[in-house]
This record gives sequence, structure tokens and C-alpha cells, in this order.
Amino acid sequence: MFKEVVTDVFFDLDHTLWDFEKNSALTFQKILVKNQLNVDLQDFLKEYIPINLEYWKLYREDRISKSQLRYQRLKRTFDNIGKTISDETINVLAHEYIEHLSSYSHLFPNTVEVLEYLSPRYKLHIITNGFQEIQEKKLKGSKIYQYFDQIINSEIAGVKKPHPHIFELALTKANVAPQNSLMIGDSLEADIMGAKSVGLHALHFNAHNEPEHDLCKIINDLIEIKSIL
Repeated sequence: MFKEVVTDVFFDLDHTLWDFEKNSALTFQKILVKNQLNVDLQDFLKEYIPINLEYWKLYREDRISKSQLRYQRLKRTFDNIGKTISDETINVLAHEYIEHLSSYSHLFPNTVEVLEYLSPRYKLHIITNGFQEIQEKKLKGSKIYQYFDQIINSEIAGVKKPHPHIFELALTKANVAPQNSLMIGDSLEADIMGAKSVGLHALHFNAHNEPEHDLCKIINDLIEIKSIL
């Protein structure tokens, strides 16, 4: 399907290659204990995970700032579990979360095997909405940085996926036409619809067990990429 035309493969990072939920849980486990907060981690994460996704959507849509994202997702989580936390402590946690998150390096199963398979055959790139100061650390810490040619983040682009400009910038930097490019990501809105809006092919890594759709081909394990490309 893609083999005949694709020369460049663009990956999302968080929730696609880098196991955000596992690394995030380990980070919270560390900083909640460090700050002597008597909170059950599983109760905290049960509230935090959907709240974080909700606030990232607001951030993508430029309805909140980076600092609001970092504060409000924690504030609402603590409110929901009935834990009163001072603004000062929330700000400390927000800072320490970013500081420690990239020190964990768990990847989704088969990430390295797939990158090893693809890298001699295609030029590989990253397009991410993550923050510039930690995305490169994540790539280096998980030992996959060397596989990628161009690494485009939303702070460099000045806009976030699914805005067309971030994809157009990535294509320009990679010096490739959209019809020869494939975007692989977990977010239907940011990755799949965003990429398709500027003419890229798309492959949906269904990391969140979303329902079937007809927007593009769906995979549930990265290893399936080897049978497609």
C-alpha cells in the first residue's frame, strides 16, 4: 500500500514510540513520595490520565498556555481525589514532573526492532507537540535519537498538530513531498487528520483502544509496520 511511494516516515513520539503513561506513572511515583504526599498512586493516575488528555487538547487548540496546562491538570486531579494541596506545592510538583519525566526511558514493545528495520529503507523523522526542553532528552535517554533525521516540535513550528504548518515545516525540513510521506501516530485528531489535511499518508497506532474508523489503516502493535512498509 505504502511501499511503492513512501520514502520518508514521520513518527509522533509520546504514546506512539515513547511509552508516556508508563514513564509518567514512574515519575509521579517518585515525586509524590519525594514531597511526602500521602496519595494512592493508582487513585491519582485514574483521575490524572483523562484530565491530562483533556488539557492537552485545550493546549493544542491554543485555549490554555503551557503554564496553565502544567498547573491545572494537577490542581484538578488533586481536587477530584479530595486532596487539598497548596499552589506552592502544585508548582513544585509541576516543575519536578518535567524535570524527572525524561529520565525514564520505557518504549512501546517492538519500537527498536521496527526502527532498526525501517532506518536502512526510509528516512525517519519526528513530529511532536511535546515541549522542546524534554523531547530530545526522551529520545536520547531511550537510545533512539540516532534513528531520526529531522525532529520537529510545536515550539519550533509555533503551532501544534493538527495545524497544517507544523506538517508543512516538517516536509520542508525533510525535503520531501507529502505524497511520499507517511505519518504514524496515536492521535486521530492531531496526527492522522492533521497529516491527511496536507496530503500525507497516515497510519494510526491505536494506543488508546479507540473504535474502528475509515480514516486510514489501523495497527495495534508497532511490529505490524514491518508487514506494511
